[in-house]
Formats: sequence, C-alpha cells, structure tokens
Amino acid sequence: MAKTNPFTFTQQVRSEVSKVTWPTRRETAITTVMVFVMVLIASIFFLVADQLMGWGIGLLLGVNG
Repeated sequence: MAKTNPFTFTQQVRSEVSKVTWPTRRETAITTVMVFVMVLIASIFFLVADQLMGWGIGLLLGVNG
C-alpha cells in the first residue's frame, strides 16, 4: 500500500467529507423519535411475550405463582 503524507491525506479527507449529504436537524429529530417509538413497541412486545410464555410454562409445570 502506498504511503501518503499527512497533508495530502488531510486534503483527501476534506474532499470526501464535502461529498457527504448530511441530514438536516429536522430529519435527525424525526429519525430519533422513530427510534424511540420502535424501542417502545419492541419493549411492549417482548414484555407481553415473556409474560405469556411464563404463564404457559407455569400451567405446563403446574406451578402457579
């Protein structure tokens, strides 16, 4: 692999970073809210699934807590 001096490397990095399409503040906020909503939905799903499996296993083993 060819070595590049630090100055050239810095120029290349700046050139590549300028090509990136950065999200707007609004897009970032919407995406963050969507992530929190999905985490909430997944949490509720796994809570219900865990409770149902625990209840079912309790019935199978005859252990009522």
